[in-house]
Amino acid sequence: MPWTPNLSVGLKHIDDQHKTLFEKAEKLFEAGKNNHAKEYIGELLKFLDDYTKKHFADEEKYMLSINYPGYNEQKKAHTAFIEQLTKLSSDYETSGGNLLVLLNANQIVVDWLTKHISGMDKKIGEFAQNRR
Repeated sequence: MPWTPNLSVGLKHIDDQHKTLFEKAEKLFEAGKNNHAKEYIGELLKFLDDYTKKHFADEEKYMLSINYPGYNEQKKAHTAFIEQLTKLSSDYETSGGNLLVLLNANQIVVDWLTKHISGMDKKIGEFAQNRR
């Protein structure tokens, strides 16, 4: 599932990072579907993990800069997702690169991102717009 305009939070720097996360999740899904080398999939999982951590750090810094009241809730959700992503990567590795594990993991990532963006991140954009 690709990023779509209805997932926009109205803040370009956050939307651009969300788009990148969706692009990489899509590439991960395609790599699994097309039986690409396990190393390539491993690279994509590592990128997704690293980029997610950077994105969350950037988003949290921005929330603090605007005194966003939902910061603590967001921080907890981010921490939980990073733990989930770490577990998914570990499950993929311990499964010996099982593609079903990868495809399920990808679905979980996309579902989480979609729900998180529409349910929580959009509120950051609304808060920022109302401050102006």
